[in-house]
Amino acid sequence: MRKIIYAQLVSADGYIEDRDGKIDWTEPGEELHRHFNELEKNLDINFYGRRMSEAMDFWLTADQNPDLKEYEIEYARLWQDTERIVFSKTLDKVEGNARLLREVDPDEIRNLKKQPGGDMAVGGPNLASTFIKHNLVDEFRLYIHPVVLGGGKPMFRTEKKLELEFMGSRMFPGGVVMMKYKPK
Repeated sequence: MRKIIYAQLVSADGYIEDRDGKIDWTEPGEELHRHFNELEKNLDINFYGRRMSEAMDFWLTADQNPDLKEYEIEYARLWQDTERIVFSKTLDKVEGNARLLREVDPDEIRNLKKQPGGDMAVGGPNLASTFIKHNLVDEFRLYIHPVVLGGGKPMFRTEKKLELEFMGSRMFPGGVVMMKYKPK
């Protein structure tokens, strides 16, 4: 069965954005970016909410940007080829290889998990909290950056207690550590 992964760049104190909504402290570097390229190669679907979809729209044309590095262009092309399902009540349309749904139907997501194919990823803490509420997330990947923000948008926005089982870790240049867990 396909799994749903919630992977996020996160500060040491658990935030994905600082208080001003900035993510300039998350610059991945080549090795980490190539790691994300490999993750994207194994995905069939990315699930996004409106805000994450709008932020990721950068990649719609990034492969045409001569200032990007080869591995960034590779990521853009992989991302463009991966289906996106965007959940939004306010958007009228989505661009590229995407479809728009108004709300999360947990049974529909469970049916997608049962279909053959690659894994799926959920992006952003708001949508991830809905997936967590319905026990849809199979793997959590925290890419912990060596920075303390002291506030901002937290990675987890759930009222549900999560018991996690450690699956492994990996160190990246710059002190970034990926911690991988699955629900108990």
